[in-house]
Amino acid sequence: MAKNLVIVESPAKAKTIEGFLGKDFLVKSSFGHVRDLVKKGLGVNIEHNFEPTYEVSADKKNVIADLKKLSKEAETVWLASDEDREGEAISWHLAECLKLDVKKTKRIVFHEITKPAIQKAIENPRTIDINMVNAQQARRVLDRLVGFELSPILWKKIKPSLSAGRVQSVAVRLLVEREREIHEFKTTSAFKVTAIFTNSKGASFKAELNKRFANKIDARQFVEHCIESNFSVSNLETKPSKKSPSAPFTTSTLQQEAARKLGFSVAQTMVVAQRLYEAGKITYMRTDSTNLSDTALQSAENAIVKNYGEKYHQRRQYKTKNKGAQEAHEAIRPTYMENSTVDGDSGEKRLYELIWKRTVASQMADAQLERTTVNINVPKRDENFVAKGEVIKFDGFLKLYLEGTDDENNEEDEGMLPGLAVNEKLQQKSFEALQRYTQHPARYTEASLVKKLEELGIGRPSTYAPTINTVQQRGYVVKEDRDGNKRNSDLITWDGKNLKEEIKTENTGAEKSKLFPTDIGTVVNDFLVEYFKEVLDYNFTASVEKEFDEIADGNLQWTEMITHFYKPFHTQVEKTVENSERASGERLLGIDPVTGKNVYARIGRYGALVQIGEGGDDNNKPKFASLKAGQRLETINLEQALELFKLPRLAGSFENAEMQVALGRFGPYIKHKSAFYSLRKEDDPMTVSEERCIELILAKRKADSEKLIKSFDEHPAVQILNGRWGPYLAIYKENYKLPKDKDPKSLTFEDCLAIAKIDAVIEPKAKAPAKKAAASKPKVVAKKAPTKKAAPKKAAPKKK
Repeated sequence: MAKNLVIVESPAKAKTIEGFLGKDFLVKSSFGHVRDLVKKGLGVNIEHNFEPTYEVSADKKNVIADLKKLSKEAETVWLASDEDREGEAISWHLAECLKLDVKKTKRIVFHEITKPAIQKAIENPRTIDINMVNAQQARRVLDRLVGFELSPILWKKIKPSLSAGRVQSVAVRLLVEREREIHEFKTTSAFKVTAIFTNSKGASFKAELNKRFANKIDARQFVEHCIESNFSVSNLETKPSKKSPSAPFTTSTLQQEAARKLGFSVAQTMVVAQRLYEAGKITYMRTDSTNLSDTALQSAENAIVKNYGEKYHQRRQYKTKNKGAQEAHEAIRPTYMENSTVDGDSGEKRLYELIWKRTVASQMADAQLERTTVNINVPKRDENFVAKGEVIKFDGFLKLYLEGTDDENNEEDEGMLPGLAVNEKLQQKSFEALQRYTQHPARYTEASLVKKLEELGIGRPSTYAPTINTVQQRGYVVKEDRDGNKRNSDLITWDGKNLKEEIKTENTGAEKSKLFPTDIGTVVNDFLVEYFKEVLDYNFTASVEKEFDEIADGNLQWTEMITHFYKPFHTQVEKTVENSERASGERLLGIDPVTGKNVYARIGRYGALVQIGEGGDDNNKPKFASLKAGQRLETINLEQALELFKLPRLAGSFENAEMQVALGRFGPYIKHKSAFYSLRKEDDPMTVSEERCIELILAKRKADSEKLIKSFDEHPAVQILNGRWGPYLAIYKENYKLPKDKDPKSLTFEDCLAIAKIDAVIEPKAKAPAKKAAASKPKVVAKKAPTKKAAPKKAAPKKK
């Protein structure tokens, strides 16, 4: 047995670190968090100073048992979880669960997984920082209190199975408010005039008028005036300029840039960065700091001088702008700056290259530019044409890297300009006046939402990705692409000979990977903002983060902070339960001209719907219809709502049976001979043709036939199927992985039973009556083989 036991968070990190330590060290993993608040009940004793009650996670009991045995045999235990608050809390929970002796337990942290960093950490151990632990406890307890008290109100006042969270609900509020901004935005148009001129040597360049015209008549009159005018350069201004590189990556800026340049989601960026960190390729990936160590600065200098030369190097030390920076250690950077690439999968290679370029570029010289602005007077008019050009005199850091941008509406067009002189005569080559429309505020992407949260001081590096994942999993937000709409613009052109008008058609408003609040997300947000305005307030949420920082610094007691928050919060909870009305986002759209009854849009049990009539007797029940994809409670009108009641509709017949098209809980579908076939995204249920329905039915049948690889006469429920990730075994609703070394078609019925670890297939129990729905759900099918009773049960793989 090794004298020293080192406990880290992940097996990958354990493997990397074990290579740096000698035979006297055994490195083991805790596989992340080992303990959390109990799942049953609140888990916080409000009457006893908010004392939390923790339990070891069910899947970590064996891990704890193994670590406890090893820790008793070791002379020294080294707790080496991550250096942030989450990591500090993991070390504390491990010390508590393993009942570690303080005298033989040492806490070590490192910002990178390299041999020098690990050895330095071993040489400089410390004790667990209880202030950092308390900051994490405060966050966990506060979030449990908010969720535990708010969620039941949502179940009662809106619909079951909803939940609320302190940071997540604020993120949803941002999205809802942006969506309303967009809906209320009034688009206006104006005519943008551009011209192509040639100088005395015949070189062409483009210029834009410094004014836009409100209507087509004025725009045409101006172009007609210009055709007959003589132009010359009235003013020419050339200024030296420079562009400086961006700071090295923090968690937030890495997430934003990986989204822009690599198309990564926020969660994907963090997963790939975690792998790179644990493999010792980059420094710790959860940080607010833009600082680089002296060693990193020297390594960057060496890489720049070697690859580009001395004149490309410029030493810089960036300061973190975020005053609330929690982990003020070092920016995200390569551990070995001399490595511009690494081994790994495509995602790891691409993200590492991005980090390497950004880090090295931050220590490179400014780009030296020359910006030229040319003014061209319009005779007998007040307007000017303006041409802008930019020349790179020295590329500096631009030789390696340029930061991306989120600005979707940037129309600036700076290029090269030919040689020009003041009073030089110009020849007009062409004019164009194009109707341009104002753009509504951009919807958030995952990356731009992270940027906004950071600007508001909401959340910290470890919370961005979980927050964005949670709001999507709860169904409050969807990330999707949406098609744009065709829009006509008036265009007036003169090509040097002819003046003409035409209509230019363009696609506008297309959205890619944008975040949209759902109807249920909007209703929940409005309810929380109305009754819990303080909790949903941006400043309040940011101030809570600052209080966590104060706790971590030892300047505030965590229980004092929770007490100050909880008393007024709980009072408001009680008032809301008593005084608030049910919320469904209901809107009266108008009156149905056929029945004379009111038409409403509201949230129902399965989502947004429209309704004709109110409750009544069995002969006078309301009619309901689900909203189509893209329709929203807040914007649907009476005409659109009444269209929905035309479903289900008869689309034709096939094989002597009717094809009914309808809208269901999961979208539009075709019903044919008691079977259901989903429509595709491009199919409109109101207009889909008989031929298209038949095509979809035949395509689904073909796919189903190809899905079945093999069935068995012994029992029809046992099937070998082809899934998204390859062949698998299915027995009723349970799925099992197949051995990689066997041909799926060669498997026998007995082989399948062995794979499922059962000795017989039995029928699943019938569903319990609705009134007993709360009873435990009977599990499938398998009669366990007696001979395998003692063997540990393995979890079935997830459904394909």
